[in-house]
Amino acid sequence: MMQSVDTFDLGDVPLQSGETLLNGKLVYATYGTLSPGKDNVVVIPTFYTGTHARNEAYFGAGRSLDPAKHFIVIPNLFGNGVSSSPSNTTGAQAGVNFPKTTLYDAVACQKRLLSEAFGIERVKLVMGWSMGACQSYEWAAQFPDAVDAILPFCGSAKCAPHNWVFLEGVKAALHADPVYDQGRYTMPPTSGLKAFARVYCGWAYSQTFFRDGLYKTRGFETPEDMLQDWEADHLEWDANDLLHMLWSWQHADIGATPAYGGDTHAALAAIKAKAIVMPSTTDLYFPVIDNALEVEAMRNAELRPHETDWGHCCASGDNDPTFQVALDSAIYDLLGS
Repeated sequence: MMQSVDTFDLGDVPLQSGETLLNGKLVYATYGTLSPGKDNVVVIPTFYTGTHARNEAYFGAGRSLDPAKHFIVIPNLFGNGVSSSPSNTTGAQAGVNFPKTTLYDAVACQKRLLSEAFGIERVKLVMGWSMGACQSYEWAAQFPDAVDAILPFCGSAKCAPHNWVFLEGVKAALHADPVYDQGRYTMPPTSGLKAFARVYCGWAYSQTFFRDGLYKTRGFETPEDMLQDWEADHLEWDANDLLHMLWSWQHADIGATPAYGGDTHAALAAIKAKAIVMPSTTDLYFPVIDNALEVEAMRNAELRPHETDWGHCCASGDNDPTFQVALDSAIYDLLGS
């Protein structure tokens, strides 16, 4: 798939925390061609442990979202090891000293990218999975007059208390490794990363997924085989990067901004974009009820749960082909042919 990957220099970025990100870098990929009227723009922010390449699962030739018709922009999240992150920053803000960034900060910088690099002031659609979904809500609340539609799937406008507790569990597993040394490790905290992965894996899928042996469809003979695969994947990640993104996830709240003063309900009510909200019926992070309550507060939103046994990971790659069909249908309903 043809893509262009570039870096947008943000300069010094004042953050919601009161800190400043020095010499910030936003790495992004584009697919397709911007129309003369700049009216074919779709933004797909990345998810936890995701990069622009993994978001390519959500579009393609002949699909509802097609680079032949749409100009697709995928900005990488701060902390994912591609845009500015603890692992790729040098000097005083390297590693554990990297400043805390919220999804409010991320989306504000994404808006700057579109405006300053491309002269884009309006977006047809913002969509995404998990933390990408959280950023979709953030876009619509932060810039209500600049977004036509949003399609958040398996994500929410605010990190719910139970979601926060789950994340505390995986964080504690990594912190328990003495090699981690409060983020000042000199070698990878291997034991902590493996423990992090094992706890995380159990929450990523549903009880039915394991009971019915759906892991076998991904080439794993036993749950233990799958856990070892998750360990191997997480060993590729920098611990401070993982924890930075986790902090951003835990502090996700579209109401925690100057415009809304901590009132998430008011932020939801202020969203003007047409919305289709797609939870997984078996998601253990973002249950349907959380999205249902959000949709009640929104002025032009539809709740469209996806029936699946794949839990949160129904939207990861080609895990659940029925999800991709449902996603294409939702995109068509929002964008048309």
